[in-house]
Amino acid sequence: MRFHSLPDSKRYPESEDEYAIVLHRYNTVLDELFEGTDVYVMTMAWSWEPDGPERPPRRHEVHPEGIRWTTLAYEDDPDPAFHTYTHLHADRRLWRPGMVDGILREVADDVLSGVIITDSGLSRIHHPYDGGADVIATSPEDRNQLRDSHRDWLPRNPAGL
Repeated sequence: MRFHSLPDSKRYPESEDEYAIVLHRYNTVLDELFEGTDVYVMTMAWSWEPDGPERPPRRHEVHPEGIRWTTLAYEDDPDPAFHTYTHLHADRRLWRPGMVDGILREVADDVLSGVIITDSGLSRIHHPYDGGADVIATSPEDRNQLRDSHRDWLPRNPAGL
């Protein structure tokens, strides 16, 4: 299910008031998914070389707890100048609202992408992006409860996008 982070499906916040709306919406859904549980916070960076320097450099600033979990190499192009490496970082912690606000602000500004917040069993997933968040709930009933609680945050598009 998809939620938009600003009214009228506006994509990017332009004021502190709009950042407050974005963070409120992200944290409300995150709290409903993860209250009282441990979560994995995963961020992503990339580089032209297997060991960096990573882009965006802000990833480390907003997720210093993230330990490099794995690196994915994209070396299909015969020209080594076009090889890239995606570095996935993760940490585990007890969920509490506001704890990933720095990460979420970078996502809202399209500086970070590929962020995932999930429970330790990987049964509930929150994937924020610039403009909203995609959510996987544990059951259709849980999904419907989230949907019904936040109807004003749903996309107006008939396809739900």
